[in-house]
Amino acid sequence: MAIQLKQLRVHGFRGLDNIEIDFEPTTVLVGTNNAGKTTLLKSLQLALSNTLQITDDDFHFSDAVIRNKIIVDVLFISNNDDGEHIAEFEDKWATVFTTDRIGIDENGYQFLAFRTVIEENLIRKTYKKKQCIIDEWVPFCDEADEYWYMKEYPNELSFYFDEIPFFYLDANRDILDDLKNKTSFLGKILSSITYNNDDKNLIETLIRDLNKETIERSEVLTNLHTTLTELDTAMDNPQNTVDIAPFTKKIRDLNKGVKINYSQFSMEYHGMGTRSWSSLLILKAFILQNKKLADDNEVAYYPIIAIEEPESHLHPNAQKKLYSQINDIVGQKIISTHSAYIAGSAKLKEVRSVIKSATITKIGKIDEAELTSEEIRKIYRQVINTRGELYFSKVVILCEGETEEQTLPLLIKKHFRKSTIELGIDIVGIDGGGNYFPFIHFAEKHNLKWFILSDGEANIIKKLKKDYKKLSGSGANINDIILPSNIIHFDDENDFESYLTNNGFVEEIENCLKKILDIEDLEELIANRNGTSKGRVKTEDICETCSQNIFQEELRDYDGDEGYLRALNDLLSQNKTKYPDSLSELIYNSEKSLPTKIADLFERVNVILNSNIDASD
Repeated sequence: MAIQLKQLRVHGFRGLDNIEIDFEPTTVLVGTNNAGKTTLLKSLQLALSNTLQITDDDFHFSDAVIRNKIIVDVLFISNNDDGEHIAEFEDKWATVFTTDRIGIDENGYQFLAFRTVIEENLIRKTYKKKQCIIDEWVPFCDEADEYWYMKEYPNELSFYFDEIPFFYLDANRDILDDLKNKTSFLGKILSSITYNNDDKNLIETLIRDLNKETIERSEVLTNLHTTLTELDTAMDNPQNTVDIAPFTKKIRDLNKGVKINYSQFSMEYHGMGTRSWSSLLILKAFILQNKKLADDNEVAYYPIIAIEEPESHLHPNAQKKLYSQINDIVGQKIISTHSAYIAGSAKLKEVRSVIKSATITKIGKIDEAELTSEEIRKIYRQVINTRGELYFSKVVILCEGETEEQTLPLLIKKHFRKSTIELGIDIVGIDGGGNYFPFIHFAEKHNLKWFILSDGEANIIKKLKKDYKKLSGSGANINDIILPSNIIHFDDENDFESYLTNNGFVEEIENCLKKILDIEDLEELIANRNGTSKGRVKTEDICETCSQNIFQEELRDYDGDEGYLRALNDLLSQNKTKYPDSLSELIYNSEKSLPTKIADLFERVNVILNSNIDASD
């Protein structure tokens, strides 16, 4: 590997006013539209190439500030072949960078860092670009008197290296455009075709014979050729120079007539998905060709490739294969994507979330060093593999299980008059208390706004506090943990079913049970079940013979008003897979207000959706 683009800082560029992001050899940028992913890629293009044209609209402005300067800082470090940070650049890179550009950090490690500054030339009404050496990579700081971009670096010097080419592929790539454009990567590949003299003569002889044979075997072409020879007579030219060439005559012209077919059909007949991905693979071939030339000549070569939405126009199964193909491209890859399949294929440490609030943009990532191998496995299995869409959520609501997961969407629609999809809300059942940590750690590290709606049983609350303690790093005793306001739980040992029965929705529950059980007289059913066995339960009494806990039969007690509510709750619990859709529809269609705890949760979510502040505020 030898080198790596490690960090990027951006000030005053489009929607980014003060931001830092670090990179892996392959980095995947995720986030909603207009979060700043493309701007990060464009800032690299600004620093590492001369291909981006600046306009007035590229300078950051907001209600609070208008910038007249764009600053982009980049930091390169030295790595070994295993990707480990090492103290010195390899000789070939030290030769490329030169000693006057290479800095040394406080730990004695070499680095290359430089700043790109864009300012307006007020006289010419153009934009001046300059670059300078960064001899000290200062800490990134948000305090107004210590902003990193306020430090001046006077040593102006160019930082364009042929050995570190920058390639940018936007979402509108199309191999048909590549075929027509001599300056495209495909055009450059085709124009670089060379043969030795013997091979060249052999191929051109074969082409000449092929042209001759093609004409002679076609009456149409023969007649055309014969007729065109009259041109010589008209022009008084005895040399008989008219020639028809169905196939190009010279090797140098091969690239002009190249066609690329896939599945026996020309690319013109394929959709944008095939054409877009083919264009990216052309770049891969171009880079591989350049890498071979560099290796043959024993020179340094490390391209940086920015790829915008590689999943464009591709179906889900095709998207699942993209990450590995991109990861195999020579050099460092930075990918912006809206695909949960691509993000889910990347390693946890490779994903960077870009989240934009009302005033700032935040970069989120998971540091695997903070987690055990089992915690990493759970995040992959429980979150990434099944809930990859969470990368793009505005708000995540976590709940106990399948019942709440099915019921809450319609209750949200009742409250907001919009669906969860329209609002950008994801609801996730975590399959029982104690399984929250993988989700809340994932959400917290990626700056996602999250809430929990939990059952109120004491053992569930204890598990919930344990997960939150792990997230917060608190050293407090579990009993002393105070849960934040974005974690809402039912009181009085209520679960979801009992909370509804105890909070004004008995009629809806009765109608729901009648429908799913297909009965008319619910009271008769309850009366018939009263006093019957619920099964054997474990007691704290110990058998003197076997020294094991004694089990005894538990009977249903449905007497009185409280017993009737217990009966309703038991029937709901026994029909968890059947009742959520029916009950949520009945609640949706009723004129009653939502229960307090649920309404309170939705109001907190509403604050987030409208003002982009922290869930715990």
